[in-house]
Amino acid sequence: MSELAPGDQAREFAAAFRSLLDWAHATAPREDNEVSALVCGFLGPDGTRHSVVTRELPPFEHVNLQTAVDAWSAGAGRAVAVHGIAMPPHYGGLTLQQLVAGEVPPRLRLTAPVLTDLPNGPGSSLGCLRLAVLLVTDADGRYVVMISSPAEHQQDLLVEVAGLPVDQAQRVLAELDRLRADLNVYRGHLLDVSLNLMGGVSLSFADPPGVSRDDVVLPATVLARIERHALGVAGHREVLLAAGQHLKRGLLLYGPPGTGKTHTTRYLLGQMTGYTRLVLTGRSLVAVGAVTDLARVLLPAVVVLEDVDLVAEERTLGAASSPVLFDLLDAMDGAAPDADLLFLLTTNRADLLEPALAARPGRVDVAVEIALPDAPARRLLLMLYGRDVPLALTGEDVDLAVERTDGTTASFLKELIRRSVLESLHDDPALTVVTGAHLARALDDLLDAAQAVTRTLLGVGVDPADLPVGGALQPGPAPGARMAYRRAMIRRAMHYGG
Repeated sequence: MSELAPGDQAREFAAAFRSLLDWAHATAPREDNEVSALVCGFLGPDGTRHSVVTRELPPFEHVNLQTAVDAWSAGAGRAVAVHGIAMPPHYGGLTLQQLVAGEVPPRLRLTAPVLTDLPNGPGSSLGCLRLAVLLVTDADGRYVVMISSPAEHQQDLLVEVAGLPVDQAQRVLAELDRLRADLNVYRGHLLDVSLNLMGGVSLSFADPPGVSRDDVVLPATVLARIERHALGVAGHREVLLAAGQHLKRGLLLYGPPGTGKTHTTRYLLGQMTGYTRLVLTGRSLVAVGAVTDLARVLLPAVVVLEDVDLVAEERTLGAASSPVLFDLLDAMDGAAPDADLLFLLTTNRADLLEPALAARPGRVDVAVEIALPDAPARRLLLMLYGRDVPLALTGEDVDLAVERTDGTTASFLKELIRRSVLESLHDDPALTVVTGAHLARALDDLLDAAQAVTRTLLGVGVDPADLPVGGALQPGPAPGARMAYRRAMIRRAMHYGG
């Protein structure tokens, strides 16, 4: 026997070892997976030959999908059997294609459906399938629908159909899409928008704002202008459309911090009860594109963007301007003119806003300044914030307080009443009465030189951009340096998602 070269010996050994593995795999007793066996047995040989068709949905659609599946399953002539799936620990994602092909771990087991309890309205919830196969028999034949909720290795919500020709499977998914839209649990509600751990959009039902018109202290002409643009369209929708006028509109409320922009927004949201109202602030501003897409499905709708200057800074400020700006512009342009969609924006820094926001009708049509309250407004605000407080103020007490608070904000006056209550509690823990002396002491404290930063935080007297990172109140940096610092903070916030 001739000796083989070392390389040939290695190749010969590898071929022999491969043959051994093939033999072992072919002769070893095979443990069938009961989930795969159920699916393949239900579909039969013909059903397993069809392609699996998959639809990916954002996680916030989970409750709408379950609502649609419940209605769809109850359709005439349709029988649906639901089976849950128990996964082995630390197993990756599971697809319907794997079940049809039998390429799954043997420890996959059938179980009672596992449900995630998700809100489907203020104060109510719905059990939603986490991982389940639905064995369906209807006019299309026998087929399987699989639902997989987002998990460790899967960010999206998946709906898959097996056992039907592709066009029929697509019709099943389209029918579920239609039901999701028609039965959407978010329609007509007030919703807070946030980002989940994966950076996707999360929606939560918010409580009614509870702000009445009497709670909004603004000049009559200013409030009327805001109401006419935000609320007036709904009352004249058909007439406006007949006259060829667009319904899509943008309203910008601008002014110093603490003057009542958010308060006014809450009043408007409380009045627009027939609208789906989506509120974005802070980190969630980066989701404006996805949220506007949802708003177009749920018309009539309002998209609120608070402190929009964080993402709409003027593009001429440099190449590092936030890309979210372009999402915002696309979102404002994307809706049809006849869509009853209101973009309601607030900002403390109108000087930084991108001019393109106002360059086209349907972006920002009306900009309204929410200015510092004048003397009559300060008088009303003191009474408004003190309506649940046992105030015992003379006319002279109120006149003096109004005079001394010239140049302050609504937030400052709200804090003044709170401090006055604390002064009264210091004298009498029973809080019998809040007098002019308590009000004067509280005002002395707030106007003290040592309270400069407090006044800044309440929006009084100092541009927040002038306040350095350390928090000490000092003369602000030069405008160019201040702008560079602001841009850096915006870039950092968008990079880290905060």
